[in-house]
Amino acid sequence: MTQPNTHLGIDAELCGTPVELGPGRATVSFTATARMSADARGLVHGGFVFGLADYAAMLAVNDPNVVLGAAETKFLAPVQVGDVVVATASVTAEKGKKRTLEVKASVGDKTVFAATFTAFVLAHHVLDA
Repeated sequence: MTQPNTHLGIDAELCGTPVELGPGRATVSFTATARMSADARGLVHGGFVFGLADYAAMLAVNDPNVVLGAAETKFLAPVQVGDVVVATASVTAEKGKKRTLEVKASVGDKTVFAATFTAFVLAHHVLDA
């Protein structure tokens, strides 16, 4: 497996752990925890699933200066505390600094999230003016 070259400070509990990483593709997984719960019934806030998918996309590009620029998302099914969520991302197009990625997150055989992300590889860190 290729080593991560970006987002090295990520909190694995909140954004996932890389399971597979190769050129133009990544798979990241987490187990939804009570910290992610939006209510007493254990519904996981969608932002955590988005974060998992975003992290997978950033790893699929795997450049230290990659940033997310846009997202077209669909939340397809709920996630509950205790669910193991797996996000897969793959680069589908590359033009200059722009990358287009397809991302899917699943719980078992059920797709819970699908997206097309646009990322950009910058010449320097986004916080460097």
